[in-house]
Amino acid sequence: MNIIISNQSELPIYAQIREQMKEQILNGKIPVGSQLPSIRQLAKEVGVSVITTTRAYSELEAEGFIATMQGKGSVVLSTDNNLLREQYLLRIEEGLSTAIETARAIGMTRKELTDIFNNLLET
Repeated sequence: MNIIISNQSELPIYAQIREQMKEQILNGKIPVGSQLPSIRQLAKEVGVSVITTTRAYSELEAEGFIATMQGKGSVVLSTDNNLLREQYLLRIEEGLSTAIETARAIGMTRKELTDIFNNLLET
């Protein structure tokens, strides 16, 4: 797992950890069912307090990305999980919204946009 903390970021450290872990889960770099480092181990690796990593893990669990079992650690949940599915849907909606806004900015027609979309679906 690759977590990089930036002192220049507007996000608090726990949020930087949470967002980077979410991104790695969503793009498959941390596969479903993977055992995550312990809270203490991650805190040591990243160079932050245990309280910081505890908050990041707690929020990831609340959002449905991971499950923590006492004495066994934390694992990445399946994409069948409804909360995680909602995160994927939100990500798709954001991407499509950006594409639509860009298409409108250059005057693209609905047909041109749907042709691109359909071509991408076929590849």
